Order: sequence, then structure tokens, then C-alpha cells
Amino acid sequence: MQILKIRQLFLLTAMLFLFFTGGMAQYKSFKLNSEGDTLNAIDKKDMKQGKWVIHVDPLRGEPGYEEEGIFKNNNKEGIWRKYSLQGDIIAVETYKLGGKHGIQQYYTYLGDLIREESWRGYDPDAPYDTIAVYGEGNNEIIDYKIIKAEQYSVKHGEWKYYDASNGRLVKVEKYERGHLETPGDNKKTVVTAAPAEKKKEVQKTPEMLEWEKKNKGKKKVVRDGRTYAGG
Repeated sequence: MQILKIRQLFLLTAMLFLFFTGGMAQYKSFKLNSEGDTLNAIDKKDMKQGKWVIHVDPLRGEPGYEEEGIFKNNNKEGIWRKYSLQGDIIAVETYKLGGKHGIQQYYTYLGDLIREESWRGYDPDAPYDTIAVYGEGNNEIIDYKIIKAEQYSVKHGEWKYYDASNGRLVKVEKYERGHLETPGDNKKTVVTAAPAEKKKEVQKTPEMLEWEKKNKGKKKVVRDGRTYAGG
């Protein structure tokens, strides 16, 4: 009975070894994290594959960071997250065939959203693309061209900017395949600032109310009693 258990354990270990080494044989190099997951794999064709964690040290005054996501045939693919070296998230980006595609979000080191970008990546299912041709010195579209699509990524859609101190939307820009639309483009107003917040009223003290009562209807005055000609 004991011998049978030993044989079963041996066979199981051998199967696991073959499975593990066979799976890793496709990679030229790789790393394993503490959970045994494969990271930073490079295949036989020197292409990055699978999950990667990239560390960048501080350089020339620029803070370092770490980013993690998926590589497919050497191109970033899907959602990538970027962190400060203290572990705070500072960006969530989305890629398609190595180029930014869709909504990208950027944060302060305190976790406050400061910018939301919109990008358009290359569509492999559409081998040809239509682009607008703009007139010189203005934003008017004068023609369209059909071109063969190549791998690219351009600003496309709304870009939103936020006040990090209160989260208020302060500006919106709109791009059409890399071209910033401005007021008057096709009768659209797309570069705007969010309406300012209503100014908070100051709670007046009894002394302030008394001062206003005494000086009601007079020329404009300053608090020391001096007057000046006012419009």
C-alpha cells in the first residue's frame, strides 16, 4: 500500500514537471513571482508575451514608477495600470496593438483624477481608413481621403480636465482623429470650460451690518472712513 502511494506521488510529480517545463519551453526568458505566476516572458522570437511588470527608476528629476499589464506579440494590449514607487495608482491606460485606444485616466499621487483622455487606435478589421483634409489657416474640412490603415494611435473624442482639489470639471476639449476642434467647427463649440461654482456668501457680523447701515446711499467708502469717487 505504501509502495503504491509512493508510485502515485512520483507519477504526479513527473506529470507536473513535464507540464511546467513544457509550458516554459516556449520562452527564451521569464520570471516567476511569489505566487508562481509567469512574468516578463520573452519568446523564441524575442517578443514580449503575457503579463509584465516594468520598473522605472527616478531620472533627472522625474519620479520613477511601475506599470503592469499584458503584452501580446511585443505590443501592449488591454488595460495597463501605472503606480508610483510608493504603490499609489497614477494612471489607468488602455491599449490596442501597442497604441492607446479608448479612455485613459490620470491621477495625482493623492489619488485625485486630474485628466481623462480619449484615443483612437488602429482597427485591424478595417484595412482602409477615411481621413479629413482641412483647409490652410482654418478648421474647415475641404475633402476626405481613403488611405491604407497602418498601426497608429491619435487623440479622438473628448479630453476632460479636472481640478484636483475638488474634483470639478474645468475644461473639455474635443478631437477628431488628432485634430482639435474649436468653436465654429461645423457649428460646434467643443473647447469649453465648466461653469464656475457659485461664490459662497460671507456670513456678515453685527459690526458689518451696522457699518453698511450707516453708509447706505453714500459714496463708496473704505473701512477707515475715507471716501473716493465711484462709478
